[in-house]
Amino acid sequence: MLVHFSVCCFQLNNCNRRNVRCSDKWENYRLLWPKMVINVIDVVTQAMGISELICMAGWVLIIFAKDATLLDLGRFILGCGIGLTSYCVPIYVAEITPKHVRGAFAALNPLLMGLGQSLAFLFGSLVNWQILAFIGIVPGLIQLPCLFFIPESPRWLANVGKMKEFEDSLRRLRGPDADIAPEAAEIKEYTDYLNQMSEGGFVNMFQRKYLYTLVVGVGLIIFQRLGGVYGFLFYASTIFEDAGFPSRVGTIAASIVQIITTVLGLLLIDRAGRRPMLLISTAGACLGSVITGLAFLFKDLGSEGELTAWLAFIGVLVYLGLLQLGLGGIPWIIMSEIFPINIKGPAGSLVVLFSWIGSWLVSYTFVYLFDWSQSGIFFIYGGVCALGVLFIAKLVPETKGRALEEIQESMMNDSR
Repeated sequence: MLVHFSVCCFQLNNCNRRNVRCSDKWENYRLLWPKMVINVIDVVTQAMGISELICMAGWVLIIFAKDATLLDLGRFILGCGIGLTSYCVPIYVAEITPKHVRGAFAALNPLLMGLGQSLAFLFGSLVNWQILAFIGIVPGLIQLPCLFFIPESPRWLANVGKMKEFEDSLRRLRGPDADIAPEAAEIKEYTDYLNQMSEGGFVNMFQRKYLYTLVVGVGLIIFQRLGGVYGFLFYASTIFEDAGFPSRVGTIAASIVQIITTVLGLLLIDRAGRRPMLLISTAGACLGSVITGLAFLFKDLGSEGELTAWLAFIGVLVYLGLLQLGLGGIPWIIMSEIFPINIKGPAGSLVVLFSWIGSWLVSYTFVYLFDWSQSGIFFIYGGVCALGVLFIAKLVPETKGRALEEIQESMMNDSR
């Protein structure tokens, strides 16, 4: 939440200062980060600390920027920092939590991201961009010293052969009276198996045994992004205004609905399972896109303005609300569960690269497609979401209640 609060503060103050839409350029910067941190991300707690330092460095440049060059350099650095954080945090959470509560803990990440974004927008409406820039550096100052008090991932320690530290970290996470022997033995056995079978690295992750894992991880992110999430998020006010609905009322209602459905998803994920929630969420996003498209189609056909306004309002709320129930956060949870430890860094970097390419593509093309056809763009998003439903039903496995080692081994066996 702290990191996303910080970054959203930046997005607000920079947009307000220049009075332009900044999302396109912002996404461009994020695309560059995976090549820069593909090896650093293997050391999870260090990676989180590095990301905090990177973000704070970006903020310092923005605070003291006197021209566009320093401001853009600060944006670039912040993009690298948040790109690193967006992957290493769900990975760390998945690796330290017990399997019966892993989904709920991992789902806290998108929930707190949403709360951080809401706080940023609240502060952005109360202060000017210069004060907001100073506020943006505070979350990093709070979070950085806290990282010294959290243990390293036991699975990473086992992977690099630090067995004493591995057992100490696992015992610290499970409690002094917990019996860690069965879990420790399973992690050791699987780690030894992976190390004997093949080496990690960017090239090695394209071996046939990892193909299924990569298809699921990359595919989920592609359908999430190309399904229009950033079109709806970045341009919600534009959609409401063009449909004749009060944009302020619509955006506030959308924010409330997203928080409610995110909390609901947090409560259900370890009960209902990942697959059912993904299917419901993606089908709901498809429905929301179609309803929004119909609103503008009726507008083109000369229907009453009130019908268009209310249909667009309902469509956006259905899309954003049901998206947050599953498709908004669960792909990141599944991604943190399915990649074996020896390819987790490069595979995760590849997924995040596709994520931000998709984000940039949708945010960059929205205005042009919306001008081309106000209804057609949403039918396109609906079609992508419909394909996403088929992809999930056919390929995405259920990971609820299963150890990470069990998930990863079964998926590698299915790739053969």
